[in-house]
Amino acid sequence: MLKKLQGFLQWFFLRMEAVGNRVFGDRLNPMYYLGATSYWMFWIVVASGLYVYVFYETGVDKTYASMESITHGQWWAGGIMRSVHRYASDAMVLTMLLHMVRHFAFDRYRSFRAFSWVTGVVVLWLVYASGVNGFMLPWDKLAQFVVIGTTEWLDSLPVFNGILTRNFITPEAITDRLFSLLSFLHIGIPLVVMLALWVHTQRVPRAAQIPPRRLAYGLVAMLLVLALVKPVVSQAPADFHTAPTTLDFDWFYLTVYPLIYAWDPLKLWIACAGVTVLLLAMPWLPPARTGKGQAYHLTAHPGRQGAPVRAGETLLDAGLRAGIALPYECRSGGCGVCKATMIGGQVEMSGYQPSALSEEERRAGRILLCCARALSDVEFEYEENAAARGTQVATYEARVERLERLAHDVMLVALRLPEGRRIDFEAGQYLNVVLEDGARRSYSFTTPSGSTDLVELHVRLMPGGRFTTRVFESMKVGDPVTFEGPVGSFVLHEPSDKPLIFVAGATGFAPVKSLLEQAFRMGIQRPLHLYWGVRRRRDLYLTELPQQWAREHPNFHFVPVLSEPAPEDEWTGRIGLVHEAILADFPDLSGFSVYACGSVRMVEAARPAFVAQGLHEDACFSDAFTPAGGAPKP
Repeated sequence: MLKKLQGFLQWFFLRMEAVGNRVFGDRLNPMYYLGATSYWMFWIVVASGLYVYVFYETGVDKTYASMESITHGQWWAGGIMRSVHRYASDAMVLTMLLHMVRHFAFDRYRSFRAFSWVTGVVVLWLVYASGVNGFMLPWDKLAQFVVIGTTEWLDSLPVFNGILTRNFITPEAITDRLFSLLSFLHIGIPLVVMLALWVHTQRVPRAAQIPPRRLAYGLVAMLLVLALVKPVVSQAPADFHTAPTTLDFDWFYLTVYPLIYAWDPLKLWIACAGVTVLLLAMPWLPPARTGKGQAYHLTAHPGRQGAPVRAGETLLDAGLRAGIALPYECRSGGCGVCKATMIGGQVEMSGYQPSALSEEERRAGRILLCCARALSDVEFEYEENAAARGTQVATYEARVERLERLAHDVMLVALRLPEGRRIDFEAGQYLNVVLEDGARRSYSFTTPSGSTDLVELHVRLMPGGRFTTRVFESMKVGDPVTFEGPVGSFVLHEPSDKPLIFVAGATGFAPVKSLLEQAFRMGIQRPLHLYWGVRRRRDLYLTELPQQWAREHPNFHFVPVLSEPAPEDEWTGRIGLVHEAILADFPDLSGFSVYACGSVRMVEAARPAFVAQGLHEDACFSDAFTPAGGAPKP
């Protein structure tokens, strides 16, 4: 039943927001700023109320006359302010209710959001109390009805037992002190509302207290037009010799008052208390959101900025709370400003407009951060190609400390940073060697995550390559090398419960070595498989290292694959394309995570083949390198 109700309300809000987009545009749609509009109405109520209060007089013989003077004697100021005060109060109640119902509709009131939901219920009742109190101040027929109705309703409680209403039986029983009390309450309750609003938004990072400027100005203009077209005026003065029979009623605040006389007042208290308890308990009532109580971690690009994601929290809120400068506007899935691209992990999405995120974009891995909630650790980029570009990239001046030929066409280049300088990186990332003319050549770190002053690279000779030719022909110990880094997002996505398959093509072994050594350091006991594909036997270098890993770690398995073995290789192992060997060994990849690094051709062939064999797209992490001027990124 709850799901059906939420489904209907979701349909309603999405349709209303779509209409608002067509009328106002997605950046000024009032439906996207219900909470901010409630805040804005509150400030307008406070400002207009303070103006009216300056001219308001308290006293049995003064109050009604002062309101008439404010309303008609200075209609161009006091009269307009009174009307704006009333209409802004009504608008605040309307937007608060819509704001609350929308959060309920999209199931955004549980877990981390429960605090905001509960404090929101408190704010709502305080606003109602302040508004009801405000209707007592003009001391007209409506004020008379509200005062008597309130006292009779309170008198139904055993604690009062009928002692309040007797103060309003005759006109003589009403004194000036009553109006002083009502004025005090109408100042004191809004102060508590202000405090409650502050508490309410404490867990909402960068909570807006004012809608976009053009919308805010438009709302003020709307209130002014209403004040001029239908000004708020007092009804006949209060007369306790007679009972009001016909009233110009306000249904925004006084909805329950007719029920005081239609129902048993005590039962009405019970009903209101029951509704309040139900609202307060809703975040913990069934059906619970299975599997949504776990906290996760997000990684945002550019800059590999990290943040914890609390249960029920959107990626946008989590990022903003951690100080990440994520782009956003409406925070309601309507404008598309917070659109991002998933790199890894899983999210659930609801409550957004197709105009902000099309189905094609969704299938391509695009998400709206304001509507996405994590189902695992997630990684995304909010600027196009940010993961590859990075932002927190420093430049380093190093010198060659060691050159060691690992194979006929692979050289280990060890670079030492100056004393006191270190570079922090994650296993799987890479650096860019900066050439004299500013051109860059990318090479992966080959060691586990850490902070180091010694960087080791595996450089493969590329015919005609500017940097690789220098490495193999003229570079010597002591030569200066400029590089920048770290860069890249090809890192371990842990924690996970899946066995891991690592795929390396040629010198793609460099980052895979880094990842595997990091996995060993982390103590991962799940199965770890390394498939290393090269053309000839001589292209395998450091093969003693994975063989040593296999001896030291029973959960590690090494499978070298040659695509073009020569007779002199005397090869008896696996032959063919490396990804085809994996497909043959694992008919069902649905329970695995795969890390693949190699040429673009290898990655482009392997990824769709793995997915077709059951691998989830979010569990396939790849890093393809393309020769640039002859130099690849290993």
